[in-house]
Amino acid sequence: MRECISIHVGQAGVQIGNACWELFCLEHGIQPDGTFQNQQNKLNDDDSFTTFFSETRNEKHVPRAVMVDLEPTVVDEVRAGTYRQLFHPEQLITGKEDAANNYARGHYTIGKESIDMVLDRVRKLVSTSSSITNDVPEIRKQ
Repeated sequence: MRECISIHVGQAGVQIGNACWELFCLEHGIQPDGTFQNQQNKLNDDDSFTTFFSETRNEKHVPRAVMVDLEPTVVDEVRAGTYRQLFHPEQLITGKEDAANNYARGHYTIGKESIDMVLDRVRKLVSTSSSITNDVPEIRKQ
């Protein structure tokens, strides 16, 4: 079984990611709260949804995804949107201000404050993946 982890970065990445997760839910019969619309969707032989979703103890399906933006507005739209219950709060990472379209500011100052938290969340998703092998390189700060 293959498992995919999606990382959505910046305004466009988060907006596209939000739209993609909505489509994944529609395709697999998963409601905005992470549960199945009906048990028949879960019981059929197609378990392809496990590629993108992990199942919690209370049978809720959570995307294997992290959404990151230095400015909180777009991620706050996800937090308050229709699919707000789909994501775990740790998966939605924001800073306090954006880099104002300045690469150096985003890379060396504002973004540098968030990178450790983002890498920790990605490591957590990777460590819960059942398809981890010794061949997977370690995720490290570069």
